[in-house]
Amino acid sequence: MGGFVGGGADPVRFAWEASPALAQETDSVPAGLITIERPWARASAGTATVAGVFMTLHNGGAKDRLIRAASPAAGLVEIHQTRMEDGVMRMRPVEALDLAPGTDTVLRPGGLHVMLIDLKAPLVEGERVRVDLTFEHAGPVTIEAIVRPVGAQDAGAAPKGQ
Repeated sequence: MGGFVGGGADPVRFAWEASPALAQETDSVPAGLITIERPWARASAGTATVAGVFMTLHNGGAKDRLIRAASPAAGLVEIHQTRMEDGVMRMRPVEALDLAPGTDTVLRPGGLHVMLIDLKAPLVEGERVRVDLTFEHAGPVTIEAIVRPVGAQDAGAAPKGQ
């Protein structure tokens, strides 16, 4: 397995790695009736201090909302939506993502995503980045997003050995 961004050799990292709700070697992780599928991030380009994290949120139960995201890899994490306004693509933070029962909410480049701001270190292809998500009803869950190449448009195939 590749290295970790935002982790260190300390008790916090140990607890994170031992968490039963952590997606380490799988493509999905449950959080109550929400399943987080194929989380991934783009490698940061050059001296970029921001990066996007993408995934599919499947709601297999009652209405819920993604209300918070955090990561030790960034100084600030926001939930964002990108949309066309007056012929220009604009990215804006959103308070929360509504997750209707029985639906998939896809976070992808050019749309909804989790934005890591003020990166503490570059995101390097093949590594994993920790992201803590909090749902209004399903509660908190920690995931690992595999870092894909700069410019990647989807999660791609799982890395060899994973």
